[in-house]
Amino acid sequence: MERFFKRKSSLGSSDSVGNSRTSSSRQSELDGVLANLQADLGLRIRMIEYDTNIRDEVRRAYLQKGPCQPRGHSFPQSNISGINRRFIPQWFDEFDWLEYSVSKDAAFCLYCYLFKSNFEQVGSEAFTGAGFKNWKKGRERMKVHVGPVGSVHNKAREAATNLMNQNTHIETAVSKHSEQARVAYRRCLIASIKCIKFLLRQGLSFCGNDESATSSNRGNYLELLQFLADNDEKVKEVVLENAPGNLKLVAPKIQKDIVNACAGETLDVIMSGLKDRLFSILVDEARDISVKEQMAMVLRYVDDKGHVIERFVGVQHVTDTTSSSLKDAIDIFFSSNGLSFSKLRGQGYDGASNMRGELNDLKTKILREQPCAYYVHCFAHQLQLALVAVAKKNIDIASFFTTTNSVVNHVGVSCKRRDALRAQLQEELVIAFENDCLITERGLHQETSLKRAGDTRWSSHYGTIISIISMFSSVIHVLQMIIDNNPNDSAGEANKIQREMLTFQFVFHLFLMKAILGLTNDMSQALQKKNQEIVNAMALVKSCKENLHWMRNNGFDALVEEVSSFCDKHHIDVPNMDDAFVLPGRSRRNAPIKTNRHHYRVELFIYVIDEQLTELDDRFNEVNTELLICLACLSPNDSFVAFDKQKLLRLAQFYPQDFSYGDLLALEDQLELYIHYVCSSSDFFDLQGIGDLAKKMVETRMHRAFNYVYLLITLALVLPVATALVERAFSLMNIIKGPLQNKMGDQWLSDSLLVYVEKDVFDCIENEAIMLRFQNMKPRRGQL
Repeated sequence: MERFFKRKSSLGSSDSVGNSRTSSSRQSELDGVLANLQADLGLRIRMIEYDTNIRDEVRRAYLQKGPCQPRGHSFPQSNISGINRRFIPQWFDEFDWLEYSVSKDAAFCLYCYLFKSNFEQVGSEAFTGAGFKNWKKGRERMKVHVGPVGSVHNKAREAATNLMNQNTHIETAVSKHSEQARVAYRRCLIASIKCIKFLLRQGLSFCGNDESATSSNRGNYLELLQFLADNDEKVKEVVLENAPGNLKLVAPKIQKDIVNACAGETLDVIMSGLKDRLFSILVDEARDISVKEQMAMVLRYVDDKGHVIERFVGVQHVTDTTSSSLKDAIDIFFSSNGLSFSKLRGQGYDGASNMRGELNDLKTKILREQPCAYYVHCFAHQLQLALVAVAKKNIDIASFFTTTNSVVNHVGVSCKRRDALRAQLQEELVIAFENDCLITERGLHQETSLKRAGDTRWSSHYGTIISIISMFSSVIHVLQMIIDNNPNDSAGEANKIQREMLTFQFVFHLFLMKAILGLTNDMSQALQKKNQEIVNAMALVKSCKENLHWMRNNGFDALVEEVSSFCDKHHIDVPNMDDAFVLPGRSRRNAPIKTNRHHYRVELFIYVIDEQLTELDDRFNEVNTELLICLACLSPNDSFVAFDKQKLLRLAQFYPQDFSYGDLLALEDQLELYIHYVCSSSDFFDLQGIGDLAKKMVETRMHRAFNYVYLLITLALVLPVATALVERAFSLMNIIKGPLQNKMGDQWLSDSLLVYVEKDVFDCIENEAIMLRFQNMKPRRGQL
């Protein structure tokens, strides 16, 4: 099974060396070879260069994968006899052995590549050597290549059939299984697959520290298999101690093979859903628990129903995170899964220098190969950077966040203080309930604690601020308890924090950042939705900036009133806004005269909001690019008020590979009919976003009548918005590969994580498909 991201290797040795190797070294070599098979025949090693001990296993792996047929590739034209000709993808349907090499722009025969060296009659090298390129007489030459009965091609095809038919395999001939043995083996294998599917779905470990028969805990896999046996007599008859000694299917290698089969079937379903559609890629990197750099990839496309689909396709350990290495990894993945850069229409990253930089970065390398693969900086990451910049630029806000972190760390440093905080909060809730001033509803007032802010997720600071506000009096009480009971450095720090919290300035910062982060938090959550589209994301940014502008001009008095009410409740002095502002710890003699209102309104409130608006404008500068401005004209909001025919025609010109000159002329006429139809049809009223528009067009079958308009909509939806799914995959990676499983191999991790992330796809895969894939990986002692 060829998997995600494989490295190139130089393989092959003499028969004498191969025969002298031990069984384990041969198996290790075979695993290495199978992990590095190339789908593109132009990049493959010749069969004769493989060690004879592993040659049949390599052939079997290629036959199981099937011929390389990149149907969605844009086949280049060649001048043959004065006429431009190219490879015809319909030939794939007529000749099931036919392969096409993207790297060589040539056709090959899978069977002859694998078995031609077995026969003395070598015949023509057209479909095995340099490849066949005479597209003028392509179909006729392919028929000639097949030839009559007894031709080299047909002999090679027969050899392939015999190799894949285990009934004729030598190991099967030696081991004539009875029907009873076959039934027992199938039942045992199905039981093992069920156990492994359960563990994969739950993200649980397989092995235990002690898997011996006398162990009280033999690991999740063996314990679950024993549980199945204890509850099903038919399973009990064929597993564990009742299975043949060499066919128990409990070895770690067998477990990994079954997991690999599960991942392979899952990836095949994902690739079959993608087909030859237009798509974009989202890539990111992160370290796992064993401090290995892991690279993850997500594919984004629009399905037959107009839904935006994002699919995680695996992780790969990368020792070198340069743009060249990442591009090579993407190339290998595309080649091994029959994907073509000709269908790539977008790329999204987090903005790291090796991905986004202007020179020799991943974005530029891909754009050189596919100019229509437009780059979009992750919107959620840009928002993150905007929040960080505001916190760093203003010393008052930076000091405020330092204080909030000190509050969380000091109060939550020990179990005793956490318990005291919970007890105090519970006591206050009881008093409020007795005084009938507490809103009661299911799910409210559950036990909680101060939320710790994450260093890389500034939206988490919003949760910290909310928890401090809701637990303010309880936090003050715990700090006072620390001061009274701990006459040491801890008491001094607690006293300092308490004094800072019981000031109007701290409370003002608290509610100011709550208001600002509340607006950006809603946008952050919306940007991380799987089906978020670029036009709606642009609208969210615009709405957020408009709300900040409104708050800047109209929100100060309401904020002061809210802060003052909170201060009165907690017995904190509220300064007169018309009095002179005095900065604590500074001499009043040379200080400029200004009122409290001026300080809090101009130097804090307006300044912080202006900084936030400036950062949003600078970070989200892509929304002002011509491409995204044109995309916004597709929006169906407010009865298609944003529709602009000329801008949509200009949008089509950004994709010359999808719109020829004739297509642009047809689009111009089609746009007139389209806007008249959607504005007059009740089916298209009250649509929100181009995602809804795409689904409605498919539902009403208008995607066929307005095919060029629907293509524009598809191109807009394919553009990535945020790398949220990649980030979620990294979060789930910490479940799969945690502190107790930090020795997982890279292939084991990638297979397990793929299945765990794409559970909805994995759940649709039948046990029979996994069983057949596992069985065909290599010769098995048990037969089906």
